[in-house]
Amino acid sequence: MSEIIFEVCAETLEACVAAQDGGASRVELCAALSEGGLTPSHGLIRAAVARCGLPVHAMVRPRGGDYVYTAGELEIMHDDIAHMKTLGVAGVVLGLLRPDRTVDVEATRALVAAAKPLDVTFHRAFDDAADLAAALEDVIATGCDRVLTSGGASDVHTGSSVLAQLVKQAAGRIEIAAGGGLRLEEAASLARQTGGRHFHGSLREWVSPEPAYLVRAEAVREMVETLRRG
Repeated sequence: MSEIIFEVCAETLEACVAAQDGGASRVELCAALSEGGLTPSHGLIRAAVARCGLPVHAMVRPRGGDYVYTAGELEIMHDDIAHMKTLGVAGVVLGLLRPDRTVDVEATRALVAAAKPLDVTFHRAFDDAADLAAALEDVIATGCDRVLTSGGASDVHTGSSVLAQLVKQAAGRIEIAAGGGLRLEEAASLARQTGGRHFHGSLREWVSPEPAYLVRAEAVREMVETLRRG
């Protein structure tokens, strides 16, 4: 079977534990998935690191909306990274653009330097870039370890052809993680079409009679096995 890295996007401790029990490779921890993910709380980070046996990568995003940040917001992001390092995270997840929708290379490079030796993922701010091929070269220049993307589309399945191009362009210089609307029934074909090794999804299910989003270990396990068969 192919070596596949599957990351669960989690906003609760229970989702982190389900990711571990289901055989995921790591967790992207965030708050407010309804906003696309924001910086998680101190308590959630500490609990996830302590109780989940997987590497925890924490989101560094101080607000919803666009990815163009003020000097004050950048200072907050630097402080959050410094604090996350003391809590034992394995990586951070961030993304910065300029008003012209190009990657803010200088500001991103400074955050990457502050985060090292942690892994750094450039998140789906990438998909808002005006030119994805140029943006990929910029992200590589910042020193990020991977970029999370749906290929600029509404979901990874629609963006599969662009994802394949990005994997080819990256040529091992950076990991391309396919994330955004990943569906089990199309996961194997996505892995084949893109040639990628890194995948990302929340696998949240809406349950009742007490309405809530839950992540089941069985769903994580099924996704991991399906991607590996692909």
